[in-house]
Amino acid sequence: MKPHRDTSITQKNECNVKNRTIFCDDNLDIMQGINSECIDLIYLDPPFNKNKKFTAPIGSSAEGASFKDIFREEDLKDEWVQTIREDQPDLFHYLNGIKGVGKPYNFAYLAYMAIRLIECRRLLKQTGSIYLHCDPTMSHYLKTTMDCIFGEENFRNEIIWHYRRWTGKAKRFQRLHDVILFYSKSANCVFNAIYTDYTSGSRERKEQGVLHRFKGGERPRLVSTGTLDEKGVAENDVWQIPFIAPSSKERVGYPTQKPLALLDRIIRASSRENDVVLDPFCGCATTCVASERLGRAWIGIDISIKAYELVQKRLTKEAADPEDIFKYQNTIYLKTDPPGRTDQERDYREHKYIYVISHPNFPGEYKVGIARDWKSRLNSYQTSDPDRSYKLEYKLLTPWFRETERYIHDKFDNKHEWVTAELDDIIRAIEGHKPVTTE
Repeated sequence: MKPHRDTSITQKNECNVKNRTIFCDDNLDIMQGINSECIDLIYLDPPFNKNKKFTAPIGSSAEGASFKDIFREEDLKDEWVQTIREDQPDLFHYLNGIKGVGKPYNFAYLAYMAIRLIECRRLLKQTGSIYLHCDPTMSHYLKTTMDCIFGEENFRNEIIWHYRRWTGKAKRFQRLHDVILFYSKSANCVFNAIYTDYTSGSRERKEQGVLHRFKGGERPRLVSTGTLDEKGVAENDVWQIPFIAPSSKERVGYPTQKPLALLDRIIRASSRENDVVLDPFCGCATTCVASERLGRAWIGIDISIKAYELVQKRLTKEAADPEDIFKYQNTIYLKTDPPGRTDQERDYREHKYIYVISHPNFPGEYKVGIARDWKSRLNSYQTSDPDRSYKLEYKLLTPWFRETERYIHDKFDNKHEWVTAELDDIIRAIEGHKPVTTE
């Protein structure tokens, strides 16, 4: 029997977190407490898997802030891998393949990122978008990961952020760009075109006209191309935005600080006034400051409390009305515990399907597994079989999916999740299993 639904549950696109809230905790735990489909835009600038530790310099505004960009397989949690296996089988197989490619900690990093990106997708409205900031260290792996989670059809752009800065000498070209992967939740996403000014050369050529050669031997002549578009030139996917100089007033000393101009462009392009912007790795709170300046609501998450201190200082300095300098001392909220979801019951447990699938080439054997979407899972099996002979024999939607699957695999002989038994016995065992709980 399905649990009783509380009629007081809020609509799923109603955010259960106050505007201007900074959470200090693991972002996965925090995001799991936010209502589904209530966020308009997510920007995340996570660790890049560089196997380094970053620390803000002594004497800077961000002094005391640090994070480890180091990942080890022993740091992974079993439930992360289980969830990926159940909800994203193609992604699960892809990540398993990564184990034999590149550095040994690549798998750990991608699994860490994947479980958080799955949660990001749940939080986005159907009109929402996500921008994942990375660099060539892992951008190629992350692109495939995002394709699995958000769908290749929802890939919008690979944005190149190009900047100039002093670099060391090495036997290679200078590395002067980051990568930003832009995906939407659906085709119906919010997008506001961004325009830049014409260069002086473009404006002059436009005004003078273009040399055309006509048919019939006519002499070439200048032909006017019309008036200049007042909006300017539509922005392309290579963004020339300066890196924050060491002497810049904007710099707070945070080791991976990004310029406000970069976030300003992203927020203006993929959100509207009063929309909710989330940054799960908010660091020195650049996303929060840019969102405030553009009239968006915002939520930041960081493992360090320094993010809360920095957003107060920066908003007071960079975004506050000079006549109301104390505004942000009372309207920025620090939370250390995950929020309570209001789009489901307090004691609600997620439901997934236990499914039983057969194939004529394996008589007496049945694949017993877990899926959020059994149709998608069956189709993934079918696409691997030229004859599309896989068949769904049984399915049950239950909150006890993991306990029941484990019980079936323990009860019957099995190999690689294929159970050897009579079909009726498997079904009776699934329906008769009553998990022992402490609730």
